[in-house]
Amino acid sequence: MVGPVSLRLPAVSWLLAAFASLESLAARSPTESGVDGPKVASAPEIRVVAYNLRNWLRTERRLNGEPVPDAPKPEAEKAAVVRLLASVRPDVVGVCEIGTDEDVVDLQARLRAAGHDLPHRLLHEGADSERRLALVSRFPIVAHRAAAALTYTIGDRTHRFQRGILDASVQVTPDYRLRLLGAHLKSRREVEEGDQAVMRRHEAVLLREHVETILESAPDTNLLVYGDFNDTKNEQPIKVIQGRFGDPHHLRDLWLEDEDGHRFTYYWSVADSYDRIDFAFVNDGLWPEIETRKSFLAADPDWLKASDHRPLVIVVRPEETPSRRQGP
Repeated sequence: MVGPVSLRLPAVSWLLAAFASLESLAARSPTESGVDGPKVASAPEIRVVAYNLRNWLRTERRLNGEPVPDAPKPEAEKAAVVRLLASVRPDVVGVCEIGTDEDVVDLQARLRAAGHDLPHRLLHEGADSERRLALVSRFPIVAHRAAAALTYTIGDRTHRFQRGILDASVQVTPDYRLRLLGAHLKSRREVEEGDQAVMRRHEAVLLREHVETILESAPDTNLLVYGDFNDTKNEQPIKVIQGRFGDPHHLRDLWLEDEDGHRFTYYWSVADSYDRIDFAFVNDGLWPEIETRKSFLAADPDWLKASDHRPLVIVVRPEETPSRRQGP
């Protein structure tokens, strides 16, 4: 088996300078219910990280060659995850493959010990009782829309969207709100319930319908759609999620890469392949505020010790900018 590719972490001096000082603002921001929300800080740029943690939860594992039931993610792997996250100085982190709220608190505590306090958290409960989606944030999470059970039909059988859709808004400044949709589509693992590729396409349709619902009612929403979609860009689920090119609700692929120009986000040991299956998409409302030249894929020589995925780092300038329909 080919070992992990050795990659270098991009320089982050521009990030350090951007966050040299944060101003506290006395103004309060309205929540969606109309009640004043907590005070928030203003920052010249924020970093949103999307990351599949590879089973930060209790499950059966092979340890020292032997199967161990209900084992937590090994300490060495957790430490590697935190080192990698800390190196990119996140403000908001959306994760896949985390377990319980206790696991989310554990992640927060480890990040805090590493110098990155992300006190606000959200655990999304989907149909999957083991692997969930979560969000941890430096900024208040002022809204969470828990969608009704999302289902689809294949033949005469009804299936549930296993991890569902994490739909949350964070209040970055009194005048700037970012809405995040996190997803983790059906894995490539074959199951008795149905064809895994067909199941993934149906989940992609449900995610796209959710995007359309948001943008039809509020087209200027600052919308970031991220996650592990378990397909490459040429496959139908990715095309479905993005929508028709040229449509006002089309989502742009940020095409992140590391400092060596590599774009793969995942190493699949079964096929011994490196693929891009983790994506970050934005709508026209958010596109003008994305710092594309500063956004990147986090690279580290030991990234594979943390997870079989690499973190996506999206840099946002939280200042409302008129939408412009140009660029890729």
